[in-house]
Amino acid sequence: MKITISGPPGSGKTTVAKILSEKLRIRLISAGEVFRRLAFEKGMSLEDFSRFAESNPEIDILVDKIQREMAERERDAIVEGRLSGWMIKDADLRVYLFADPEVRYSRISKREGKDVSIIRGETKLREEIEKRRYQKFYNIDIDDWRIYDLVINSNRISAEKIAEIIIAAVK
Repeated sequence: MKITISGPPGSGKTTVAKILSEKLRIRLISAGEVFRRLAFEKGMSLEDFSRFAESNPEIDILVDKIQREMAERERDAIVEGRLSGWMIKDADLRVYLFADPEVRYSRISKREGKDVSIIRGETKLREEIEKRRYQKFYNIDIDDWRIYDLVINSNRISAEKIAEIIIAAVK
């Protein structure tokens, strides 16, 4: 069974994916972790690396290739990332998480230990850059949710409860 978990930054996709991976005892494959690892290896911030990736399509192509190859090697996997619903063609369930922007900024602020006003600006910029990149390189409108089987508002539902909803959907 392959489940994709997608959504914007701060929507809870990584947290939910980790919980699902533990509860279902299947591998977690995270595009965000691959992207962050590549940024770290280049000695760049996430924002700078996102800008760099905007003019260097090989970065997105590499991240997506690594994630796809990892998923292809697994019979069962939780595949987490902004584009995982689009990229993992044999997914059994495609899930999209969303939350109000201010909720997302607050979550990211807590996670990264930065002031929410800084996170707000960084996240808006990152999302604008990513939206353009996905459209330009893949002809994907990241705001088109029609490919997803299950769409969940994570504003007031805990990550644990969302994982339970997803597990119920695949049983």
